[in-house]
Amino acid sequence: MKLGLVTYNMAKDWDVDTIIQMCEKTGFAGVELRTTHAHKVEVNLSADERKAVKEKFANSKIELAGLGSAFEYHSTDQAEVRRNIEGTKEYIVLAHDVGAPGVKVRPNGLPQSVPVEKTLEQIGLALKECGKFAQDYGIEIRLEVHGGGTSHVPYIRQILDIADCKNVVACWNSNSGEVENGSIRNNFSYLAGRIGLVHINELYNSYPWRELFQLLHQSVYKGFTLAEIAGSPDPERVMRYYKLAWDLLTAGLV
Repeated sequence: MKLGLVTYNMAKDWDVDTIIQMCEKTGFAGVELRTTHAHKVEVNLSADERKAVKEKFANSKIELAGLGSAFEYHSTDQAEVRRNIEGTKEYIVLAHDVGAPGVKVRPNGLPQSVPVEKTLEQIGLALKECGKFAQDYGIEIRLEVHGGGTSHVPYIRQILDIADCKNVVACWNSNSGEVENGSIRNNFSYLAGRIGLVHINELYNSYPWRELFQLLHQSVYKGFTLAEIAGSPDPERVMRYYKLAWDLLTAGLV
């Protein structure tokens, strides 16, 4: 396992050079670039600009762990679903061009006017289309455990089964709702072996972090655990403390 950073809050206003510099200084090994943020790694980049982003990471110690999009497929408006599918495809091509191995997407709710099973099928079929498209580019689609209702882990497993693509995987999101009687073991079992990315958050809270890292280790997970944490006026200090806490919690497992 490796420690990385999600740029959703911390680093949302940094350019790519600053992100690389801060990660190198504080011991973070990689980064998931959130789309729409100040780093501007977006589909409007030219071929030369995409090559430049790829080279920045290739010439550094930091891995580009993925692109973090907000594409979602649960809407009752089929035109909206289609826009999200086509948008995902554009970012799959971008990920390939900049050297990112995957694109994070999400479900984001269960419309009350539609049976749950129908919405789960719609999301799964959308992901199947995106996954098949991504196969030609060697890109993973990472489905975040996210959204009202859709963050229910058995639903995520059901969506993945409907998608039925090896490169459509789960992004474990370390949600409090995954914890049952102080443990995540039961919910984790639904996705063991299907997790392609992990988001973690504040390591001081009551989430069973050590158990998560143990379960990931047991499932031979070798990817990133990406810190999705709030910004700070002293980000270097916060990131250094975070790295220390992560080292302690993963001791003997990495």
